[in-house]
Amino acid sequence: MSVDQEVPALFREKISKRGYDAIAKCKQFVEEYCIPGDRIYLSQVREEKSERWKSTPEIVEKLKQKAKEAGLYNMFLSTHYKEGPGYTNLEYGLMAEYLGKSLIAPEVTNTNAPDTGNMELFARYGTPYQKKRWLEPLLRGEIRSAFLMTERGTSSSNALNISCSARKNDRGNYVINGLKWFATGAGDPRTAVWLVMCKTNDSASTPYRNHSVLVLDTKKALKSGHAKLVRPLSVFGYDDAPHGHFEISFEDYEVPSEDMENVLLTDEGRGFELIQSRLGPGRIHHCMRLIGAAEYALSRAAHRAKNRLIFGVPMFKRESFLTSYTQHKINIQKCRLLVLNAAYKIDISDPKSAREEIALAKIETPRTVVNVIDWAIQVFGAEGVSQDVELARSYTAARTLRIADGPDEAHLGQLARQYLKSENSTEFFEKLDQRVANLHKL
Repeated sequence: MSVDQEVPALFREKISKRGYDAIAKCKQFVEEYCIPGDRIYLSQVREEKSERWKSTPEIVEKLKQKAKEAGLYNMFLSTHYKEGPGYTNLEYGLMAEYLGKSLIAPEVTNTNAPDTGNMELFARYGTPYQKKRWLEPLLRGEIRSAFLMTERGTSSSNALNISCSARKNDRGNYVINGLKWFATGAGDPRTAVWLVMCKTNDSASTPYRNHSVLVLDTKKALKSGHAKLVRPLSVFGYDDAPHGHFEISFEDYEVPSEDMENVLLTDEGRGFELIQSRLGPGRIHHCMRLIGAAEYALSRAAHRAKNRLIFGVPMFKRESFLTSYTQHKINIQKCRLLVLNAAYKIDISDPKSAREEIALAKIETPRTVVNVIDWAIQVFGAEGVSQDVELARSYTAARTLRIADGPDEAHLGQLARQYLKSENSTEFFEKLDQRVANLHKL
């Protein structure tokens, strides 16, 4: 099936010829290079615990070069940013579905979190110095980055709860104290910059002005001895080396005087605003990649079923398999429509006005995909939970995204309040009896 036939009919006319060409090219690149490259990548990750965080698999840089040559690089930076290739969020969303079928595809096309969100922040809010020092090498894929927000023992989905502090001393330099954890990408030896959510004020006119995002030189911070990589945190037993998700401590880390001029990402007190702008499009990126992972899991299940006999009958001919397979296809299509609708809403307006559409996609997609992959694992049996197929790792990623970028409950509560605020059932039913009476008079 050609890519234009795979695009839901509602959105076909919204995609440019250039967009269709890139989507087709992305599909081919993932199938020819990235999915086969996954096995090579995993074989090249160091097994020794002391070595796992010191280097990255060679296949990544080789495929990065091929992606650049194919023009498949930084596609996530939409038409809202002059630094990007100029695709819409809708067009990139369809590319991201194919990228989601491979473990390494996002990284080799430089569309991997958390770098994508960090690059968007630098592009939108960065000073000329920050763009030169950090954004440009990130866009080239020469360095990696991490976003330090989540804190242990804190409901970090509400940014107002962040307590890691950055206070100015008598020299006018910020001194940072606190503990961050699940800082994705912090273990990568190429990580050169941290964006850190800190509390810089306790008494602003509004609590939404108490936090700021600081831009820290990773190497300087670690070299000082006052910022430390405490430990990698596992996710369902995976440490995701060499990228990783780290716990990081700050104990009286003083930002060097020479860095103070460009340590803030935009003005002090605008951290909450930055967090909100960063998460919107990123949630769409996550969701569309998850749809790709679900489709790949279904393909895996179908292949397995065609080559597995159950009491002498091929599994794919059994009614239970057919009905489950089709229902999962339907559920994936529901999520695809939710995600593409959110992406298109961002394109024609902005992330803030698309909050409802983004939340709907963010809630429904991960939990749907978890169910799809769980079923595929069941089709495989014991092999499904082993390292011989990617299903267990895919399940882990999908399940984690029900928590990352805000748990289901936070989005459900926010949506409910939003819906009920504009809900007019009282007015409608108060008028219903009178309308019935009026009809009797006709």
